[in-house]
Amino acid sequence: EGGVDLQGYQLDMQILPDGPKSDVDFSEILNAIQEMAKDVNILFDELEAVSSPCKDDDSLLHPGNLTSTSDDASRLEAGGETVPERNKSNGLYFRDGKCRIDYILVYRKSNPQTEKREVFERNIRAEGLQMEKESSLINSDIIFVKLHAPWEVLGRYAEQMNVEMYFIPLSLIDKQISRFRRWLPKKPMRLDKETLPDLEENDCYTAPFSQQRIHHFIIHNKETFFNNATRSRIVHHILQRIKYEEGKNKIGLNRLLTNGSYEAAFPLHEGSYRSKNSIRTHGAENHRHLLYECWASWGVWYKYQPLDLVRRYFGEKIGLYFAWLGWYTGMLFPAAFIGLFVFLYGVTTLDHCQVSKEVCQATDIIMCPVCDKYCPFMRLSDSCVYAKVTHLFDNGATVFFAVFMAVWATVFLEFWKRRRAVIAYDWDLIDWEEEEEEIRPQFEAKYSKKERMNPISGKPEPYQAFTDKCSRLIVSASGIFFMICVVIAAVFGIVIYRVVTVSTFAAFKWALIRNNSQVATTGTAVCINFCIIMLLNVLYEKVALLLTNLEQPRTESEWENSFTLKMFLFQFVNLNSSTFYIAFFLGRFTGHPGAYLRLINRWRLEECHPSGCLIDLCMQMGIIMVLKQTWNNFMELGYPLIQNWWTRRKVRQEHGPERKISFPQWEKDYNLQPMNAYGLFDEYLEMILQFGFTTIFVAAFPLAPLLALLNNIIEIRLDAYKFVTQWRRPLASRAKDIGIWYGILEGIGILSVITNAFVIAITSDFIPRLVYAYKYGPCAGQGEAGQKCMVGYVNASLSVFRISDFENRSEPESDGSEFSGTPLKYCRYRDYRDPPHSLVPYGYTLQFWHVLAARLAFIIVFEHLVFCIKHLISYLIPDLPKDLRDRMRREKYLIQEMMYEAELERLQKERKERKKNGKAHHNEWP
Repeated sequence: EGGVDLQGYQLDMQILPDGPKSDVDFSEILNAIQEMAKDVNILFDELEAVSSPCKDDDSLLHPGNLTSTSDDASRLEAGGETVPERNKSNGLYFRDGKCRIDYILVYRKSNPQTEKREVFERNIRAEGLQMEKESSLINSDIIFVKLHAPWEVLGRYAEQMNVEMYFIPLSLIDKQISRFRRWLPKKPMRLDKETLPDLEENDCYTAPFSQQRIHHFIIHNKETFFNNATRSRIVHHILQRIKYEEGKNKIGLNRLLTNGSYEAAFPLHEGSYRSKNSIRTHGAENHRHLLYECWASWGVWYKYQPLDLVRRYFGEKIGLYFAWLGWYTGMLFPAAFIGLFVFLYGVTTLDHCQVSKEVCQATDIIMCPVCDKYCPFMRLSDSCVYAKVTHLFDNGATVFFAVFMAVWATVFLEFWKRRRAVIAYDWDLIDWEEEEEEIRPQFEAKYSKKERMNPISGKPEPYQAFTDKCSRLIVSASGIFFMICVVIAAVFGIVIYRVVTVSTFAAFKWALIRNNSQVATTGTAVCINFCIIMLLNVLYEKVALLLTNLEQPRTESEWENSFTLKMFLFQFVNLNSSTFYIAFFLGRFTGHPGAYLRLINRWRLEECHPSGCLIDLCMQMGIIMVLKQTWNNFMELGYPLIQNWWTRRKVRQEHGPERKISFPQWEKDYNLQPMNAYGLFDEYLEMILQFGFTTIFVAAFPLAPLLALLNNIIEIRLDAYKFVTQWRRPLASRAKDIGIWYGILEGIGILSVITNAFVIAITSDFIPRLVYAYKYGPCAGQGEAGQKCMVGYVNASLSVFRISDFENRSEPESDGSEFSGTPLKYCRYRDYRDPPHSLVPYGYTLQFWHVLAARLAFIIVFEHLVFCIKHLISYLIPDLPKDLRDRMRREKYLIQEMMYEAELERLQKERKERKKNGKAHHNEWP
């Protein structure tokens, strides 16, 4: 990945996936190659630009033709048909069939922003872009502006943007390459060359395009030298920097889209994704058709993704997302298997669980009411079902699974780094840096009056003062803190709802709800919480966008990272705040009968179910996870499908059901749904939040990885189907990795260790049972544990309360005479407290302090052990695979050999020429 300075042009040498790559300075070898250019067959086109036949006819607005853009017309087999005629029919070219459409702008004639559009389009023509307009077939008010970038414009801006193109054929080093190819391992994933032969990559180096060194680039055809994705990216780059009003602040296509001057802007898909002919017999119609058949079709859900083709069509950024999603889904298989094993272990050991047996047989143990007045006394055996369900998730394998998932998260991230390195190598991203990005037009316009010298490029650029940056960050941080407080206030409202409605459900007429008041309270609270989550998400998006724009980030990557971090914080706190409350606060600070702690001195805080608090946490996670994934899948696919169906329905109503209309490609794409304004943010956020559910509270819900796996198998094909068929083609952009999301994943991995330690120690009954087995049970002091050692645990975990000690507002309406025929004198509750007749009534027992000490000790030991394992795994797994590192070293060695051989050949040639001219030198090197 070295560089060579060619008259001020820095060429970062890279290689396509099938070719060798360089890691050294190419200055010497290029000088040698230039000397040998007469003898080497370098493929190049004429340096002079060919006069373009395209017309920039903006004055004439042509109405759409209902018959000229049929999909079937693109495959006409008339013998006398010319290439321009075929191009006219496929809807991807101007009317003359010679100028490819690189970008589409859409506006309405009735829109009042006419003056801004005229200035903008005049400046577009001034930049050298060619333009053609055409009205919609179904609405003459809608105007499509077709843009084409001629060769001169593409070359000029490709050089500015450092677009890398094929560079220098390898005819000089056939010998080394043939030997090198035998040594290289085969790639694990290749494109289907037989299905679409033009996908074959050239065995060439790549380098940033330079017009002065154009003869070094392989140019078979100027019209196809830059592929469609690159052409659209160049045109978009130009449009982002064109003025629409006089003044530096009035620039860029984004602002025109924001103020409504244009309705849409997008590159075109490469034709239809369907074909009447089978892809196996007739081949693919285009890249989009091939993507649909081998990637987006539901019938290929079990196959690997064609990542190279995805990258070619949608760009490296989207390709990396699907590579990461596929890797994450594959890594979920072992986690889902172990989680299912833990659940099945609970099922198989259910009949042998001593604790659940004692709960089911405790017909003579009467529990105190769980709420004021309306809640009745209940037998402990009434919670038999909940005790059995709790055992399914809270059993002896839970601790092992929590440790496994913490280690799994580390292994997943470490091996993803290795996978990303291989992808970056294959996609020529090794030496691509974010610093190569252009400054955002908004930043450039805001700080155009303040400039300073860039220490790297040596050129002046807009500069944001430190004080201005700090003040904006402080305001932004204050906004984030305020929104987090709004989330906490919403959680507080849910808590009030729970403590109020538990009494309401306890007094309900229906016996089913009255007898299961706590479960009904938890279920309805979770559903209400989900609705609040979805409502607040809409608000968070607007606030995060406002705060991010207020910060004025310098580049698009900085903008995306800042926006991503804010939205993740908002969404994470919004989604998990209630879960944290149930896991760590529910039932922990309620006091005890006769001295309950109350909210605002009025509402008694909610208690856990007699079988424990873990069942509430399981319900919270299960409902939220299922509802969230179902809602996301509907919004991702169901909403676009409904919108596109409604659009087609309106067209049929306007033109009649019997009339079949063939729309041009630009109108077909316009009727599709636009991609999210924030790119891949929603896709990443959905998966990252799911990753949090899968790891953070996995000790309470071992089936979370299995649910995530099933969802992701659908998610991959759902996203693929959405990108290929339901969305307009997104602008192809480059990226080296998944960006700030990797740091967020690492943070979630660390948080998961802490939360799982607390869930096992505090929420579950694992530690109290362990203390009882070794200290207070029948096996105390014998150094063994088992189900026989848990005999009497339920009775030991319950304290006794005298009913006459109830507060007036807590005293139940029933006296409990329905159990034994006489009023009850005592009831039981979950806690470790002394009986009412002891020296210190209701004081903590010694067993309470033993359990507390064991819980704290477990948290410390668990965290230190798991963190040590995580760091050891991180240290032992290198970021680069050994074979990739060896390949890069091998290439460096081969390039050095090529440099030496090329220089030796040049010197020998000079020596022969001197001898021939009679100017032999005696003191020259051989």
